[in-house]
Amino acid sequence: MKISIITVCYNSEKTIKDTIESVLKQTYKDYEYLIIDGMSKDNTLNIVKSYVKKFAGKLRIISEKDKGLYDAMNKGIKMASGDIIGIINSDDVLANKNVFTKIVDTFKKEKYDAVYGDLVFVDKETMMKPTRNFIAHKPSRRLGWHPPHPTLYVKRSIYNKIGTFNIDYKIAADLDFMLRLINHDYNLGYIPEYLVKMRDGGISTNGLKGYINSLKESSLVLKNNKIKLPYLTSLYRVIKTINQGLSAKINKKNIQKKLNNEEMNK
Repeated sequence: MKISIITVCYNSEKTIKDTIESVLKQTYKDYEYLIIDGMSKDNTLNIVKSYVKKFAGKLRIISEKDKGLYDAMNKGIKMASGDIIGIINSDDVLANKNVFTKIVDTFKKEKYDAVYGDLVFVDKETMMKPTRNFIAHKPSRRLGWHPPHPTLYVKRSIYNKIGTFNIDYKIAADLDFMLRLINHDYNLGYIPEYLVKMRDGGISTNGLKGYINSLKESSLVLKNNKIKLPYLTSLYRVIKTINQGLSAKINKKNIQKKLNNEEMNK
C-alpha cells in the first residue's frame, strides 16, 4: 500500500526541517511526500528544496497562493496518488521511524477504512517536555469524539466519497471532516501508541483567544453535524483538554520513557 503524506507550510523555516527529517527516516519506503507551500516569504522553500535529492523522487513541491490551511490540504489530497493519505503539520514530527510501517500493517490486518493513534503535545522549544497527553481510545459518536487529526490516515477512496475539507471553516474543518467520517460508519482502526509529537502553539491552542475562537467554530461544526447539545459538548471538549494537560504533568516521566522506547525499539 502506498502512502501519500502531506505537509502544508507557510513561513515555517524554524520547524519544517524536523518535520521533513521525521518523514525521511521512515523505514517503510512506499510513499510520496507532498509539500504544499503558500508562497512563504522566509527560507522555508529553500529548506524544502534542499531535500529533493535525499527523497530520490518521492518529494513533490508546489508553492502558490491559497485560501488558507484547509484549501492547501485539499490541494495535497487532489495531488495524492497513494492508497492512504495522511497529513503531518509543518511544526510536528512523526514519533518514531516505524509510524508508516505500523499504519500499513494495521490497514492490512483488518481492512480498515481509516487508522489513527495517540498524540502527545510537547514544548515548542525542545520538543522534549510533554504538555498534553492525547490518548485517542476507540471510536464513539458520543460527545463529539474524534481522533487526533495528525495521526489520522484515510484511504483515498474515502475522500472521494465524503469529500475533503470545508474551507468555510478556518479552525475546525478537520473536526468537521472527522465527524463526517465517523457518521458514515466507516471502519476505523486504533493503534494504542504515539504516532505524532505536536508542538504547542497552533491556531486552535495558542492562548485564551485561540481557545475561544476554536470553541466558537467547533460548536458550529458540532451543530452542523447533528451532535446534540453542541455548546455543552464543546465545554466537555475543553474539560477533556485540561485533563490531557494534567495527565501530561502527572505522567511526564512515563510518557518520555514510552516515547524513548518506541523510538529505540520499533
